[in-house]
Amino acid sequence: MELIRGAAQLPSRHGGCVVTIGTFDGLHLGHQALIARARELAAQRREPAVLLTFEPMPREYLTPADPPARLTTLRERWRILADAGVDYLWVLRFAEALRNLSAEDFAQLLVRRLRARAVVVGYDFRFARKGEATAAVLTAAGERLGFAVDVLPAVTLAGERISSSGVRAALACGDFARAGRWLGRPYSMRGRVIAGQRLGRDLGFPTANVALGRRRAPVAGIFAVRVHGIAGAPRPGVASLGTRPTVGGTEALLETHVFDFDEDLYGREIEVEFAAKLRDEQRFATLAALTAQMEHDAADARRILESC
Repeated sequence: MELIRGAAQLPSRHGGCVVTIGTFDGLHLGHQALIARARELAAQRREPAVLLTFEPMPREYLTPADPPARLTTLRERWRILADAGVDYLWVLRFAEALRNLSAEDFAQLLVRRLRARAVVVGYDFRFARKGEATAAVLTAAGERLGFAVDVLPAVTLAGERISSSGVRAALACGDFARAGRWLGRPYSMRGRVIAGQRLGRDLGFPTANVALGRRRAPVAGIFAVRVHGIAGAPRPGVASLGTRPTVGGTEALLETHVFDFDEDLYGREIEVEFAAKLRDEQRFATLAALTAQMEHDAADARRILESC
């Protein structure tokens, strides 16, 4: 899979492509259906399959004071898509210029830059200025400009429509089983381990710390987790995702203590899979009280992970 950033054209060795369009936050089963259909059409036409997405997510740009929680960063989507059979990931910067494109200009962009021959979208697709580029409008534009539009119906599971907002709601209430069913995989977060204040090590619980940056996480609290990327098999652990109020923290941080493991992970990329929520984050009066609670949390996490 190749990455195309900005308004660059599809490489000239390709005469056209099949493209599917969306935010694709979480890459849940609904998104996977779009990708599968795009791959199917691309194989039939012997053309590459392209996934077109946006950074930042449109709602992050439009509501910066209250952005939606992110299920996946661009890097996480890249990792998940590695085995999805997509030939190109095309990332457009979402800002005023893109926001204010008319439906016609958006359709022209697909033709001029991607040489789109077919476009796959969901039934609720909306884009361009004031959301005027609906699936129906895009279909009409395709008839004029020479590309087909395939509109997929909603993907449901147990009678419920799968959506990124539904996955966020499940994660917010600690229902990792439901979130996993909708995602088609366990929910996880990925990042590179940074140096911390080493307070966890001083308290007997060394942690691998991953900064969230500007990302608003869909979960918060203390969790039983499995850690991928440090050994041949996932390693059990306990993680905290929050601002660390007991020590005066202000920025969100994912801190993971891997059981029975004490190697240096600085600079390594790890993936933290969330298995169960243990409790909400809270402020303790003393470090001794915090340490005692951490011991309880670790014991609870071990018990949960051993049973599932």
